[in-house]
Amino acid sequence: MDSAPVNWEALDSLVLEFIISEHLIQSEDASTTGVNPNPSSPLSPPESDSSPSTSSSHSSSSSSSYRSRMIIRQIRRCVESGDIDAALEQLRLHVPVLLDDHRILFRLQKQKFIELLRKGTERDRELAIQCLRVGLAPCALDAYPEAYEEFKHVLLALIFDKEDESSPVANEWSEKRRFDLAGLLSSILRAHLHAYDPIFSMTLKYLISIHKLFCNHQGIPSPISDLTERLLYEERDPPALPQEMFYEAPPFDEVDIQALAHAVELTRQGSVDILKFAKGDLLLAFQNELSRMKLDLPSLDKLVHEYCVYRGIVDGFPTSTSDVEMENVRESNVYTTDKPGLVMDTRYANEATFLEREDCSTSDVTNQESGCSSRRLRRSRNHASELMRRRKRWRGRQENLNCITDASYTDTVGDANVDKDLKMKENENYEVILEMRELAYKGMAEKVVEEINCLDPDFFNQNPILLFQLKQVEFLKLVSGGDCDGALKVANDHLGPLAASNEALIKPLKETLLALLQPSEDTLVKAVPLPVLATSLQVAMGKRLGIEEPQLMRIMRATLHTHSEWFKLQMCKDRFEQLLKIDHLKDVDQFSKRVGESWSRSIVDDCANNGSSQITTCSSGKVPEEGTSPPVASTGEVSCDESAILKVMEFLALPRADAIHLLMQYNGNAETVIQQIFS
Repeated sequence: MDSAPVNWEALDSLVLEFIISEHLIQSEDASTTGVNPNPSSPLSPPESDSSPSTSSSHSSSSSSSYRSRMIIRQIRRCVESGDIDAALEQLRLHVPVLLDDHRILFRLQKQKFIELLRKGTERDRELAIQCLRVGLAPCALDAYPEAYEEFKHVLLALIFDKEDESSPVANEWSEKRRFDLAGLLSSILRAHLHAYDPIFSMTLKYLISIHKLFCNHQGIPSPISDLTERLLYEERDPPALPQEMFYEAPPFDEVDIQALAHAVELTRQGSVDILKFAKGDLLLAFQNELSRMKLDLPSLDKLVHEYCVYRGIVDGFPTSTSDVEMENVRESNVYTTDKPGLVMDTRYANEATFLEREDCSTSDVTNQESGCSSRRLRRSRNHASELMRRRKRWRGRQENLNCITDASYTDTVGDANVDKDLKMKENENYEVILEMRELAYKGMAEKVVEEINCLDPDFFNQNPILLFQLKQVEFLKLVSGGDCDGALKVANDHLGPLAASNEALIKPLKETLLALLQPSEDTLVKAVPLPVLATSLQVAMGKRLGIEEPQLMRIMRATLHTHSEWFKLQMCKDRFEQLLKIDHLKDVDQFSKRVGESWSRSIVDDCANNGSSQITTCSSGKVPEEGTSPPVASTGEVSCDESAILKVMEFLALPRADAIHLLMQYNGNAETVIQQIFS
C-alpha cells in the first residue's frame, strides 16, 4: 500500500497540544513558560493571540477539561470494578445534576443491587433488599417505560444463583453489564462536562477507523494492522441517552444524517439518535460519536513518547521499534575496552559514530580539518545543551485525581555505571542529527552538506537523492540572491553528476535549471518542501545509527493515504477534516511557504545591505520525498444530482460511492434505481 506525504510540523503541534492537555509532561511547558512549543520548527511564528490573559484562560480551560476527564475515568473504574457506591459518591460530589435523571439513577441502583448480591454474605443480602426498597423500586416507577418490567425481572436474582448460566437472569449477573454501564456513563459525562479528548486523539481514532473501513471495502491487508489492532478497540461505549424532550425532534438535514452515518459507521437511525442528543449540532454529534471509540492509553502514550523523543520535543534518546530487541542487542554488544571507564557499543563498530569521527585525528588528516572537527564538536555540544534546555520533561500519565504532581519521568536502566556513558554518547550523536534537521529546515543546505561530509563522508554516497535535494535548495538560494555563476557551479559540480547517475533526477534537474530563465517570487515554495527535506534527512541519518523512525509516523503515512483514497471513492470532500486538522496534516507545503517567505525577506535584506539591486527568484521542480507517493489528484465533479445521491443512500442504505455508481447506470434517475432494486 502506498503512503502519503505528511506535514510533520502540523503533527508536532497536535502531539504537543495532546501531551500538555493530558499532563504527560511537567507543568513548566510552552503554554506557561513562553518557550517555543515546537523546538523542531525554529521559524514557527508565535500564536496570533499570546497575551497573558489569553494564555491564562487557555491554561485554565485545558486544566478544567483534564480534571473532568480524570473524574470520568475514576467513575468508570468504580463501575467497572463493581463499586457502585463509590461511583454514586463521585457523581454526587462532581455532577449531582446527573442523578436527577432517573433513567441513569435506575441503572446504577439496579447494578448496585446485583453487586451486593454477588458478594454473597448475609449482611450484603440484607443491604441488597434495602436497596430494592429504598433506591430501585422508587426509580422504576418513572425512569422509562420499560423500567418497571426490568425491575420485576431483576428480582429473580434473589432466587437464581450467579453461577447458573442457564438462569433467566444470567445476563444480569454478567460482569459485561458493569462495562456497558460504565461506558454509558462515560458517554453522558463527556457530553455533559464537555470533557472531550484532545484533537490528536480524535484524529487518530477517525483516521484508523477510516483506514480499516477502506481496507475491508477494498479487500486488501493493512500494512499497520499490528499497530492499529492493539491501539483502537473494536467495541465502543454505548451511545448517550437523548433527553426525552428531543424524542420528537424536528427532521434533520439528510446531508448531515448521511455524512455522520458514513463517517463513523452508523445506521441512519443511529445517526438521527446522536443528532438528537447533540440538539442537531453536526460537529458536536460527530465528537460525541468519536468519543465512544476507545484507544488503549498505555499503547498510545508509548507511541507518543517515542515520537516526541525522536522529534526532539521531550528529553530522551530514541530506540528501535522493539524495546526488547534493542535491550538484547545492547546486552550482547556492549563491552568494556582496555581503557578504564570507557564503554563502547559494537552496533557502531562497522560505521563510526558521528561524534567519534569528530574526535579522531589520524595522520592523514590536515591540521585545518582537525581544527574544523574540534570546533564542530564544541559547537555541537553547546547547541545540544541549548536544545535540551528547550525540551520538555516526560512524566507519564497520572491516573489518580488526587495525585496530579510534577513527578518527573525516570528512564530505568540496567547497570547505571555501564549505561550512563553509553547513553551520553547516544544522546550526543542524536543531538547532531537534530541540529542537522534544524539547519535543513532553515534552508541552510550548503552548511548541512559541509557538516555531514565532515562527520560521515560516506553518508551521501548512500543517500544521493538527499544530496540532490540539498544542492537543489542551495542552487535556488544562489539564483534568488543573484549569484547565477555560483548557482551554475553547484549545478556543474553536483546536480549534473548526480542526475547523470540516476535517470529519475534528469527531469527535476531540467526544471531546476529553468529557474535561471523564469524568475519568480515563490522560489522555495516550488522547491522540495523544507520540512519534508529536513525530516527525510533526520530519518536517513537516524538509520545510520540504527534508529528506526517512530511507529506513529508509519501510522500517519498509511492512514492519511487511505483517508484520501476513501473519499476519492466516495466522490466527496470530508466534512470533518478541518475540525480534526487532517487538512493541515496533508498540506506539506504549508510550512514551506512560511519558511520561504522568511527566506526571501532575509535575501532581500542581505542584498540591500550589500548595495545590490539585482534580485532574481526562480521556480523549480520538486523531487519526491523518499518512500512517499505523489500527492493524490483531486477528483472531478460528479455528474449526479446531490439530492438523487442522498435519496438512493437513504432508501437503499448504501455507501455514497455505491449510490453514485448505480445512478450513473440509470442516467442519474433515483426513482429508476430504486424501482430496479425492488423489482
